[in-house]
Amino acid sequence: MKLMNRKLIAAAVLASAATLSQAQTTIKLGWTTADSKVDPYAIAAHYFAEELEAAAPGEFNVQFYPNHQLGNDTAMLQAMQFGTMDAGVITGTQVGTLESAFQLNDLPFLYANNQQAHKVLDGEVGQTLLAKLDAKGIVGLGFPEAGFRHTINNERPIRTPEDFNGVKLRVQPSDLFIASFRAIGANPVPMAWSDVFTAVQQGTVDGLEIPLPVIFANKYPEVTDYLSLTSHTYNALALLMSKQTFNKLSPETQDLVHQAAKRAIDRQRDTVASNNGEVLDQIKAAGMTVNEVDDVEAFRSKVANVYDEYRSKIGADILDKALEQVAE
Repeated sequence: MKLMNRKLIAAAVLASAATLSQAQTTIKLGWTTADSKVDPYAIAAHYFAEELEAAAPGEFNVQFYPNHQLGNDTAMLQAMQFGTMDAGVITGTQVGTLESAFQLNDLPFLYANNQQAHKVLDGEVGQTLLAKLDAKGIVGLGFPEAGFRHTINNERPIRTPEDFNGVKLRVQPSDLFIASFRAIGANPVPMAWSDVFTAVQQGTVDGLEIPLPVIFANKYPEVTDYLSLTSHTYNALALLMSKQTFNKLSPETQDLVHQAAKRAIDRQRDTVASNNGEVLDQIKAAGMTVNEVDDVEAFRSKVANVYDEYRSKIGADILDKALEQVAE
């Protein structure tokens, strides 16, 4: 009788395990940068996985694919549209190639600080942007951040717009970024992220513009001399999920995913902000020369026409609402 009971218990355990295995949803989650404790993309990915587990224990099997293992941002966006990739932490600029309204966040000197950006992106404007992705086959879960983008290069410190003259600067493959840096006086070179380190190392470009944590996590102090704290663009990321993957979930689980994403993003922003001071010290210790910008208004005046040029592409209502909120 005891042997029979043991067999019944073992069978029940195996059946329960099989049911759990069948119910578990695998999430292939990709991003382009390093899987580092200070990399903003990696932090967002890991926190999202942690919050999913906390919200629905055992229901999700999140698999990480950093360092463009699943391709660059464009390839990952397409994979999510096709349902061959489940989720990603994607550079907001590249989401703008799919939905032009996302170019709002790339406007130079739009946000004076992180709090202004959070106010816009967590409110009506941000929800409008995310909702536009639904027709593209993607569910927008929210906006983690990589902080403000700064300029690193091997030519000279950037203190005034004139210091940009002739500097070959890698920019994200975005017409808006190209237009912005041309307006300031640089020689912008659009290039996929996966090619940038080698390009800087070999002198194909003089430098790039990039957030502090990404500079350090991806070892740019090894190949660049100068860091100028230009704070020219707030680097909004996008936490996204394939609509095909999302639609396989029950309505209750979909709600849990949204809640988990919000908690993960709140945590990620706090961590990135608290890391910035330490990261800057590490960048200095690694040998980079760091400088502040003397006069932000001198730069802002150079890019005023970029706002006019991209007004209709972003959407006048979206841009006006954002400008209204940052002026409050």
